[in-house]
Amino acid sequence: MKTLAIDTSNQTLAVAVVDGQEVLGQSQTMAIKNHSTALMPAIDGLMQAVGMAPKELEQIVVAKGPGSYTGLRIGVTTAKTLAQTLNIPLIGVSSLKAVAANCVGVSQVIVPLFDARRQNVYAGAYQWHNGTLETRIKDQHISLSELLTQLKAVDGQEVLFVGADTVKFKDMIEAELPTAHINQVSLWNYPNGVVLVAIAKEEAPVASIHDFVPDYLKLVEAEEKWLASHEPGVDAYVEKI
Repeated sequence: MKTLAIDTSNQTLAVAVVDGQEVLGQSQTMAIKNHSTALMPAIDGLMQAVGMAPKELEQIVVAKGPGSYTGLRIGVTTAKTLAQTLNIPLIGVSSLKAVAANCVGVSQVIVPLFDARRQNVYAGAYQWHNGTLETRIKDQHISLSELLTQLKAVDGQEVLFVGADTVKFKDMIEAELPTAHINQVSLWNYPNGVVLVAIAKEEAPVASIHDFVPDYLKLVEAEEKWLASHEPGVDAYVEKI
């Protein structure tokens, strides 16, 4: 199946075009600061490079969060627009699971982690079982200290932290979980469009492309302030701004 994958959930911009088991092309860059201006040129350039017209695509896969609020909106909105225009299925995949899936062949409990500021993180816990990446702890927005407490109760198994932001919390992780491992394979820390397609096989297409929204897991600060003075369900923050 000819698939376009998109991940703009964090600083990395990753896109890939895959046909079944064949990787036709991919692009992965960590240097771009503005996904809003870079994403469509990246998709267009990759499609031209592999000699494929958009009408040939059969499905779109997108990282649905958690992650950067702005990055998620750009990636998901682009994916929805393409899927609706081309009338093809759209599949959303956890941004955290996509990073965890980089760690092929790892036996430990894999903990992908994104910095959510103020000693909070977006994190989950996954583990390979019979070739399938299973969820041990669901994706959540949580304080790092509470996450480490939860991980102490994961059946006494070894834990591997992965993700570009992990280095920021290295000292605290090692102090609280001395047996934990910090990923040392640099490529595993970043989203990869080909990996996104691979784990999308375990997910069903979204029921309604129009109603599909990112999994932010936490409201942005501006929206929290908005809801403090507006009744939920009456005023829509995103529509108002």
